[in-house]
Amino acid sequence: MAKLQNKSALVTGGARGIGEAIARCFAREGAQVIIADIDEVNGGRVAGETGGIYFKLDVSSEKDWADLSAAHPEIDIVVNNAGITGFEDGPGPHDPEHASLEEWHRVHAVNLDGTFLGCRYAIKAMRAKASGAIINMSSRSGLVGIPGAAAYASSKAAIRNHTKSVALYCAQQGLNIRCNSIHPAAILTPMWEALIGDGPDREERMAAMVADTPMRRFGTVEEVAAIALLLASDDATYMTGSEVHLDGGLLAGSAASPGD
Repeated sequence: MAKLQNKSALVTGGARGIGEAIARCFAREGAQVIIADIDEVNGGRVAGETGGIYFKLDVSSEKDWADLSAAHPEIDIVVNNAGITGFEDGPGPHDPEHASLEEWHRVHAVNLDGTFLGCRYAIKAMRAKASGAIINMSSRSGLVGIPGAAAYASSKAAIRNHTKSVALYCAQQGLNIRCNSIHPAAILTPMWEALIGDGPDREERMAAMVADTPMRRFGTVEEVAAIALLLASDDATYMTGSEVHLDGGLLAGSAASPGD
């Protein structure tokens, strides 16, 4: 039997990249998936190809979340995946000395406020059944400092902590609503593709970008989706307030031998 049969799931940022992979994975496992995104073209495409529902959602907008709640008052699974680096419209950097307050607020509005609003919606939408799964997309950057992306790292660190607060709150309320976070490192998404390019030195560029990763490769969106499926399913019913690192061994330490 499919792992998510008869379940409903919301995936924010579901129009591309990791969110799209999660939406497709959940649909294959029997879930009715709501693809929530500001990208109407790709969101509609993913919904059409998976038999899902597209809902236009700016995760930083409280009104949009209220509209979603009115349209879909009950849900079984929420994946708070939508996020930005802050570099989409410019090269940055967002270092602690030069990042503007406007840039700082913009990144936190999408990444952190969006996750807060998503968790708040999820608890309300899951309360009737007193059960459900919330999955928040943090990052390896939420566990270590990133000098050139301070706003992004800060937002992802806060998502990690808020995940634990949500997990404890739900348990205190007697709700079987689990909340866990995923912490990917370098996952090959359209964001990275723009940096790598498709020139003759593509493989060399890719190797350089993951040179500090013990497994010496990028992760795939399908590998992230597999972890999300585990956390959403009944295979992880005793897992809450936890974090899953998906980083090719990066946070484990150096892969170099003592003689190197």
